Amino acid sequence: MQVGGVGYKGFIKIGLTPEEQREVEKLRAIDRKVKAHEMAHLAAAGPYARGVYFSYVRGPDGVLYAVAGEVKLDVSKVPNDPDATIKKAEIIERAALAPADPSPQDYAVAAKARAMKMQALMEKWKKEREEQNHQKGQILNIKV
Repeated sequence: MQVGGVGYKGFIKIGLTPEEQREVEKLRAIDRKVKAHEMAHLAAAGPYARGVYFSYVRGPDGVLYAVAGEVKLDVSKVPNDPDATIKKAEIIERAALAPADPSPQDYAVAAKARAMKMQALMEKWKKEREEQNHQKGQILNIKV
């Protein structure tokens, strides 16, 4: 198909100007970087990943390029299981920091995961202390 002296194959423009070619190369580089960044999160998140989403722009060549991305993570604690919550928080933190160039949002998610881990550790220690006190109480109540 020919439109105003410019060739198109489907939705892809053929015969780019030098400026358009530079823009396409820039968009390709951004696309690769964004996708690699989000795939690092996805690979490290394991079962806690809830999907990857990209925002696209159409380049001067008619191709869609990813310019931003996001991996949704399940960051909820595991009810009534501090040990499982600790393990989950560690995975979430690793997933948040998995890309070579973590973003400010990535650091915020990692901090939230560390806080979740600390809260679960405190719950675990409190439960263990209560169990120890209960056992000591039983020992002290033994009559001879």
